[in-house]
Amino acid sequence: MGLAQSQHRFLVRQKVTLMANRYLVHTIGPDGKEDELVAFAHQKRMALKEHVTFYTDESKRQVLFTFKARQIIDLGATYDVLGANGARLGGFRKDFGASLLRSTWHLNREGEEREAVGQERNELVALLRRAWDFLPLDLLPFIVPYHFDFTEGGRSVMSVDKLFGIRDRYVLDIADPELDRRLALAQTVALDALQSR
Repeated sequence: MGLAQSQHRFLVRQKVTLMANRYLVHTIGPDGKEDELVAFAHQKRMALKEHVTFYTDESKRQVLFTFKARQIIDLGATYDVLGANGARLGGFRKDFGASLLRSTWHLNREGEEREAVGQERNELVALLRRAWDFLPLDLLPFIVPYHFDFTEGGRSVMSVDKLFGIRDRYVLDIADPELDRRLALAQTVALDALQSR
């Protein structure tokens, strides 16, 4: 079936390798279990300008879409999401100031002035994760789940829930039927790949 606009629940699972971050994107079936693989994302590590490419599968033969930074590594960088043909679908950026206490992202759609704002749902977890950065152990950020809610004008657009566990796994729930699934998946992967930026 592939990636379709009618799909509204996805599981994004990180697959760590030595030279790259990779993400497997599956739909979630009616039974709540992992279903069809609809995308495979690849991010090279140590790149000066962040660039993540999404493919139809792990063979990397067919590009679905990409996101890339406009600037060299920057705390408040803007990222453009581009379709396979290079057309801009929208973009996102991290709100560095607001993120000092609670991670906050701005997600916009091409051709629209409005934007969705995504913020960590639980302020206590956000503060706990920041406090843990000053301690020598680096395990808590990997096992403590965190959640982002994206809203636009007071209505829900999408949510991303990190599942409990050592491996990074996220459930993406899309509430807005008009939100381009590619834009939503790009933002979801960015929450993992760029969260520490």
